[in-house]
Amino acid sequence: PGSRAKIAVRSNVPNLDPVGACVGMRGSRIQTVTNELNDERVDIIPWDEDIATFVINAMKPAEVLSIIIDEDKQVMRIGVDDDQLSQAIGKGGQNVRLASELTGWKLDIMTETEAEEQSQQEQLEILNLFTEKLDIDEDIATILFEEGFTTLDELIYDFDDVCAIEEFNEDLANELRSRAQNALLTQAIGGDTASPADDLLEMDTMDEELAHKLAQKGICTMEDLAEQATDELLDIEGMTKERAGELIMIARAPWFAEDDAAENE
Repeated sequence: PGSRAKIAVRSNVPNLDPVGACVGMRGSRIQTVTNELNDERVDIIPWDEDIATFVINAMKPAEVLSIIIDEDKQVMRIGVDDDQLSQAIGKGGQNVRLASELTGWKLDIMTETEAEEQSQQEQLEILNLFTEKLDIDEDIATILFEEGFTTLDELIYDFDDVCAIEEFNEDLANELRSRAQNALLTQAIGGDTASPADDLLEMDTMDEELAHKLAQKGICTMEDLAEQATDELLDIEGMTKERAGELIMIARAPWFAEDDAAENE
């Protein structure tokens, strides 16, 4: 037993409150479990198929003000009030760590001000990418960003969505795709063969062969690996879902250590 746990529940019976059913009359059911676990605190969280709602539930008792989701990296940036930051992180990083393990997502906790500043910085980087690599003006780059495009690859593989932009005609959409293809080709020709970084090579349970296979997929550091989802590693020869999950959680260990350090400051 530890000092705290989070459990997600849902009901297969309509109109039945799953949290209330687990807690019991005057908390009798959950108290029995707590007693068996040497007074470990157990948070009962309502499961939700909408991942953002599920994360908000899992972060309680902290109140979430905003969420920015990166589905490719399976990371969420959580914005909270300044006076809620310590509660959101929890003692020793416990609250955010349990919420992350329960939902399967990496959760970055920051104040609303920090979240807004980071969002503005990311927008600036994306606009610079489009203006420099596609040789377009800021107005067109801004339209692409506002329509949800953040990489050159998306302009190629989501071409129908580019064509559907109201401000663009077919000729402009085709030109943007062509420039994106040329930029990526130039990048591929000029780039060196990726090699795994020392931290990836030295990571617990890692071997050199696997590290190079990961590097071939663009996963060159522990940070890169930590940002992956389990399914994204399954195309590696010999990789199982269990092994992929283990590797990702080992790579994410420094994140939890940072949360602990922030809480203790």
